[in-house]
Amino acid sequence: MGDDNVGHLERLVSELDARGLLARVVRTQSGRLFVRVINPHATSLSENVTCRPTAVAELPDWWYCWSWGERMHTADDPAGAATKVARVLAAVGE
Repeated sequence: MGDDNVGHLERLVSELDARGLLARVVRTQSGRLFVRVINPHATSLSENVTCRPTAVAELPDWWYCWSWGERMHTADDPAGAATKVARVLAAVGE
């Protein structure tokens, strides 16, 4: 995972910040990168989003993925991905 991964994650952080969520790029000891996202109004609502390349020729090159590994949204649209994450992390009544 090269610089593409970091760039995609940083763009997602900017979009999440714009939606009022707390987000930052985290690097594990093994070097794996992900975005840690927390709803500041309900801190128990959180998610870790990764960005992975796809090996399928018909699909876009990079995808944001949920913590359980399912593809969430194409990485060339960080705003769309941030909207999905914000919807999932919205507290009842927010």
